[in-house]
Amino acid sequence: MAHEHDRTPYGVEIDEDFYDFAAIQAKWQPIWDELEPFRTSDPDDTRPRKYVLDMFPYPSGDLHMGHAEVYALGDIVARYWRQQGFNVLHPIGWDSFGLPAENAAIKRGIDPRGWTYDNIAQQKKSMKLYAASFDWSRELHTSDPEYYKWNQWLFLQLYKKGLAYRKDSWVNWDPIDQTVLANEQVLPDGTSDRSGAIVIKKKLTQWYFKITDYADRLLDDLNQLEGTWPAKVLNMQRNWIGRSIGADVDFAIEGREAVVSVFTTRPDTLFGATFMVVAPDSDLAAELVADSTPEVRERFQDYLVQMQKSTDIERQATDRPKTGVFLERYAINPVNGERLPIWAADYVFADYGHGAVMAVPAHDQRDLDFALKFDLPVRVVVDTTAPLTGTLPVITPGMIDGTEELPVDPAPLDPTETGVALAGEGRLINSGALTGLSKNNAIKRIVEQLTADGTGRSAKNYRLRDWLISRQRYWGTPIPIIHGQDGAEIPVPEDQLPVLLPSTEGLDLKPKGTSPLGGATDWVNVPNPIDGTPARRDADTMDTFVDSSWYFLRFLNPNDDTQAFDPKEAEKWAPVDQYVGGVEHAILHLLYARFITKVLFDLGYVTFTEPFTALLNQGMVILDGTKMSKSKGNLVYFTEEIDQFGVDAVRLTMAFAGPPEDDIDWADVSPVGSAKFLARAWRMAKDVTSAPDVLWKTGDPALRRVTHRFLADAPGLVESFKFNVVVARLMELVNATRKVIDTGAGPADAAVREAAEATAMALNLFAPYTAEDMWQRLGYEPCVALAQWRKADPRLLVEESVTAIVQVDNKVRDRLEVSPKIAADDLEGLARASASVIRSIGDREIVHVIVRAPKLVSIVTKPV
Repeated sequence: MAHEHDRTPYGVEIDEDFYDFAAIQAKWQPIWDELEPFRTSDPDDTRPRKYVLDMFPYPSGDLHMGHAEVYALGDIVARYWRQQGFNVLHPIGWDSFGLPAENAAIKRGIDPRGWTYDNIAQQKKSMKLYAASFDWSRELHTSDPEYYKWNQWLFLQLYKKGLAYRKDSWVNWDPIDQTVLANEQVLPDGTSDRSGAIVIKKKLTQWYFKITDYADRLLDDLNQLEGTWPAKVLNMQRNWIGRSIGADVDFAIEGREAVVSVFTTRPDTLFGATFMVVAPDSDLAAELVADSTPEVRERFQDYLVQMQKSTDIERQATDRPKTGVFLERYAINPVNGERLPIWAADYVFADYGHGAVMAVPAHDQRDLDFALKFDLPVRVVVDTTAPLTGTLPVITPGMIDGTEELPVDPAPLDPTETGVALAGEGRLINSGALTGLSKNNAIKRIVEQLTADGTGRSAKNYRLRDWLISRQRYWGTPIPIIHGQDGAEIPVPEDQLPVLLPSTEGLDLKPKGTSPLGGATDWVNVPNPIDGTPARRDADTMDTFVDSSWYFLRFLNPNDDTQAFDPKEAEKWAPVDQYVGGVEHAILHLLYARFITKVLFDLGYVTFTEPFTALLNQGMVILDGTKMSKSKGNLVYFTEEIDQFGVDAVRLTMAFAGPPEDDIDWADVSPVGSAKFLARAWRMAKDVTSAPDVLWKTGDPALRRVTHRFLADAPGLVESFKFNVVVARLMELVNATRKVIDTGAGPADAAVREAAEATAMALNLFAPYTAEDMWQRLGYEPCVALAQWRKADPRLLVEESVTAIVQVDNKVRDRLEVSPKIAADDLEGLARASASVIRSIGDREIVHVIVRAPKLVSIVTKPV
């Protein structure tokens, strides 16, 4: 049967007998471009909404096999919800600012704009070929001024709220890319996640977002995402935020007016503190040595230089020999008045707590190692041999609630002899009024005492640090701040946004430790917007994670030049219902997006506090058990696989390879097998001879049951991301259909058409070109992607009969064909069905019949 889109107006001819994936792709691409079936723009559409979003790509070159996986999986979800009757928003854009483009441009001696937008054009071409069901009318690029204008607007909102600030601090420095890195961009081995260089420390004045103000909400709100985000990601975020409960303890410093606050999770061990340790790179350490002798200052400076050569990972290593320098200053323990010598040591970090720790060497291994190295006192204040069972009959002065256990008096272990700190539970000793208390009661008592004395208070500490957003590179969003001659920070007026990047002409983009923008004289030197005096623009650019922290909102109205996003559209569509992307973004991107969403909620721009309701992480595509890379020479190229096997075969292979979160070893999968299956399914539609209006009920009953069981089961499997199981079940359906085609009524059987149509609708999820061509051959106009999923007939979900195995005294005696109702529910019916077997028993009496499963009957007998 001929249709409007068979050959004209595009002139693509399809061989009726040969599955030619290239010709099918060439046929349908221009038709979809013309029809725009996935455009989401009708404001009067009353269908329920779904927002499905794939993490947008970075344009570093053409698409690769990782893209092939994530966009196949995300597209399955988007296409599924359309078939379930939802109005689906599924947009695409490019995360197009950043270091890789800038480094590539420097290497080639070109403007990063050209490199970036050429790559976008290539990726877009490949993306369209890949047939992901995107709404292309909402395409965006974060390097467009129309986008980064709103990055700057967002910065100003945080600045006005006190959440954007500038300070001098020690930062992570990438010596190759010559720019700072946020803590989250430093890998566990101490290297940069971008260049691979060993990250060092450098002191700079930088811009930060105060994400720590939201630490509790970021942590506690993870509970809202239980069951819809992978547990692994939730645990990674919880560990990164790292909330600790304890106390801030104020120590006076001899010769210093201000006290030093020390955070500790074990304030109960205060009586065991024998020295204090400060981070060498902290402001406190610099202040303490400022008034010291020249010898102390020289020793400290030499030590600081040595420390800066070590990575954070090396400093945290437990087996690393302890080093330090005595500052010849003393702190006063607030609970007993003892003088504690103050040391600087690199195992303490400036950004932990307040940059100083009280050292309790008997009960902390790092402190013990340091004390033994430098011959410092060790005092045991927790007897870990004391039992924590039994109760006292009377209240003693050292008790809180009368249920404390009597302390025992065996000699506690001596850490100075064993070299092992006593970190276990026990009872307090050598601790004044705390003596005899267990840990929890001692903590409660000492915090009460410190609070009453004004020398401490309960407190929380976090591993999370404020988000460092300054970057000393060109290809990013300029920070919209002007610096006056008096050091004042003047926000750029919002009506003057965007602050455009200057031309690269005449600029040296090579990394040199300061932003190239500082060399753009005409750009950086501007009049102060308040009084017209000479001033300078901030020459740093923003971390590109700012771009991706809110891009899901810009997709709602990407062409609106009056606002970052329309709150009314956000009310309709957001938050994202299903987010799809790699687990490598579990901390960086997802944490920042959650933070910005909460800020926008507090500012009244959105009505939700979490950006992504559900999250699907895909695994990696590897080869022969290892990650693909140019250096290993084991790359599988996206374009080569598409050219050889076709888009649909690659997409189907990605879905069929296994659970989405598992890695896919391309050496172990079979795009050849996928292509063969698709050809078999395509021919099935070609073979159908019945008309679209055929009566389904006249078709082969067995095949109809297979079809309707598939229709019933597939939605649940898709929603639980068991895409591989859906494909396997679809293959079973095609096989069952082929058998009917080849026998009996053959191609004219109504059940064959019904199965073929169900196959086309299901293949739309995985292999859209093949599905669309099948749909047309079955007599329908495009697009199969918009056809609604058919509901299964419940009458066809019940088998006509089952084989019940009859056991008598656990021995198989007969096999009976019985109705499913009898097999499942009717013991008496089973007894009647088994009458011949029962009669043959003769001299025995039936005691009872047990139905262990629909297909197993057990008859237990005893002598009459």
